[in-house]
Amino acid sequence: MTVRREAFLDQVKERGEYGTPQEAERAARVVLALLGAHLIGEVRAQLAARLPEGFALILLNPLQSAEPLSPERFVRATAAWIEGATEHTAAWDVSAVLSTVADAADDDLLEQILFQLPAGYDLLFGRPQAT
Repeated sequence: MTVRREAFLDQVKERGEYGTPQEAERAARVVLALLGAHLIGEVRAQLAARLPEGFALILLNPLQSAEPLSPERFVRATAAWIEGATEHTAAWDVSAVLSTVADAADDDLLEQILFQLPAGYDLLFGRPQAT
């Protein structure tokens, strides 16, 4: 089931403690564009189907990534794309967006998403996995 745009942004805004919906949207756009570059095939399509349309399109038409980024480099890349961001604020942005994405996905889909990503992303999604 697709999450409504307002509900998705409200959750990101609350988790990221943003002052405005625009700040939450900016974080969501950047993080989803980077995430989309890391997911392929059916997993990316299934996740997109659960996101509000505008965000689904961002996920499906991602920024190109030459190689999968480690969680640390993903946060650094997010900082580079958000004006005025630091690694600390970018980590907050990534966590706010990805934990909201994790809520939109069911456990099975989230497991498939994490399988496609380098180790350590479970923490960014706020879903630590037992090792």
